[in-house]
Amino acid sequence: MNQTLDQAVYQKYIQPTERIPGDFVGVEFEFPLLNLEKKPVNLPEVQKVVRDFALKFRFSNQKSDDNQNLYSLTNPDNGDNLSFDCSYNTLELSFGKESNIHVLNQRFLTYFQDLQENLLKIRHQLTGMGINPYHDYEIFEPVANDRYRMLYHHLHSYQNYGDVFYHDFPQFSMIAAASQVQLDVQKEQILSWIHVYNLLEPYKAILFANSYLDQLPERVISRDYLWRYSSQGYNPHNLDMYETDFQNLDEYISYIRSQSIYCVQKGDKYLHFKPIPLEHYIHLDSVKGVYFSENQWKEFDFKPEISDIADHRTFKFTDLTYRGTMEFRSACEQPVSEIFAHAAFHAGLARKTPELAEILDSDSVLYQHGYTAPELRNLFTLRNFPDFADQKRISLQLLKILELARDGLSERGYQEESFLEPLFRRAETLLSPAREMLAGLEKGDQIEFWIDQYSKTE
Repeated sequence: MNQTLDQAVYQKYIQPTERIPGDFVGVEFEFPLLNLEKKPVNLPEVQKVVRDFALKFRFSNQKSDDNQNLYSLTNPDNGDNLSFDCSYNTLELSFGKESNIHVLNQRFLTYFQDLQENLLKIRHQLTGMGINPYHDYEIFEPVANDRYRMLYHHLHSYQNYGDVFYHDFPQFSMIAAASQVQLDVQKEQILSWIHVYNLLEPYKAILFANSYLDQLPERVISRDYLWRYSSQGYNPHNLDMYETDFQNLDEYISYIRSQSIYCVQKGDKYLHFKPIPLEHYIHLDSVKGVYFSENQWKEFDFKPEISDIADHRTFKFTDLTYRGTMEFRSACEQPVSEIFAHAAFHAGLARKTPELAEILDSDSVLYQHGYTAPELRNLFTLRNFPDFADQKRISLQLLKILELARDGLSERGYQEESFLEPLFRRAETLLSPAREMLAGLEKGDQIEFWIDQYSKTE
């Protein structure tokens, strides 16, 4: 059976990378949606804004929830999409793949400025933060469809998932926001990319930290913690960083086999269940899942099938997708005026991965102090740098990495280097958006100042 499972894993994840390489960049941005009256989102009014947007920009492929609220709309001509992520507290913009980041940026600005202008008319606002700063005023209800109801119920089922530590904030998915980028990857690059970008994560924590949560005041990145200690982290192999290097693709496929599956679609039933590693799941005679029907959760027994791998979902920081892309998903949402810095950073480094490997494999600035890459990432999600951290050396190493990214962007030939400029400033000062905001709050700024600051397009 494992051989069959290996073949299914290979077909889903590895085979799409066996094609002529492209130079495409895919981006997804998640924005907290705030009611400036410090009340829950006014969904009927927001829906009017969304419907006007759909008409103006010809987003004709539309999906509505069980309450007839639009939750996803797509422009069929370019693949751009507006959606609500998990709940109506987070609005997401994602884009059809393009080679030139300037093209993506122009479309983004057009959409965002239109949305923001019309949301402000109803006293609502989007902002570029990795945690919704008005989460205390939000209502935590999932989008009324099968997928998000399932996810909400799964996250709230953590008490049934074993004697391990979980935080008691399962609704975190409704307040956390990310900036994600996908790049085309070739089969021969998979292992080297996983290795190198895993090592890069502690440095990324320093550059991109932007998810401060007042309930976790010691952290400038709370997203890592919230994901890790939720039911999504029941199997650590499903998310976060890699704990090991892979010597060959067989070892990587074995790692995927060890990841868990927790939901499947069977006919019209969207089921979830306690996470089970794929390599065990496929041998079971029966699994008991639950699904939502007639306003209640019902049990349903089903037999696992190899085709269920289509519903296998993971959330690794560096994650190979079924599209033949590598997705980089550890960055918090960024201030709107700097929102393409994360995508440009990775697009540039992708051209210079061997050179980046030379820097990181011999790094003694963060490494060689007795900590693994995942341990270092966790240390640099904290507000205070660890004692061994030499901030001058960290700054110089970050600048070296950014110069490499700039060289890579220059090779791409689209004059995209300007998107990196905010990161040079962050590298010199070691002030990520969250650290800069916290410094301002300590001086007496109101959070509204930073909401506005991080919502500006320039």
